[in-house]
Amino acid sequence: MPTHLPQMFSITPGSADPIYRQLIDQVRRLVAGGQMTPGDALPSVRDVAQALAVNPMTVSKAYGLLEVEGLVERRRGLGMMVADRPRATQGSAGREALLRPTLERAAREARELELDPDTVLALFTHILKEAS
Repeated sequence: MPTHLPQMFSITPGSADPIYRQLIDQVRRLVAGGQMTPGDALPSVRDVAQALAVNPMTVSKAYGLLEVEGLVERRRGLGMMVADRPRATQGSAGREALLRPTLERAAREARELELDPDTVLALFTHILKEAS
C-alpha cells in the first residue's frame, strides 16, 4: 500500500467533476504515467475515505468502475491491485488523452480571465519546469 496516501489522491470539492470521477482519473494518470504498475495495491476504501473525508461508497464506486474498465482487479485477501495487463492506453496518445480534460478546463478559465494565449503558455511552461 502506498505510504503517502494524501499525496496519492486529492480531491477538489468545488469541482464540476464528481469525487468518484476525480479518483478514477487520478488512478488512470498514475498507471499511465508509470507511478503505479501491475500488481501495485490501491489503498483500501476505508483508508481513502478517511484520508479525504469522503463517503466510503464514493471510493467504492470509483474502484468498482476501474475494475469494470479492467485497469484494476480485486484479489482475494489482498484488495484492489493494478491489473497485470491494464486495458488502459499507456502510449503517448493515451497519456495525452488523460491530460486533455484538465487542459480544456485550464483553457476555459484562461479565456474567462481574458488572458493572452502566449501569457498562458509561458506560465504553463514555467510551471512544467518548476515541477521537474
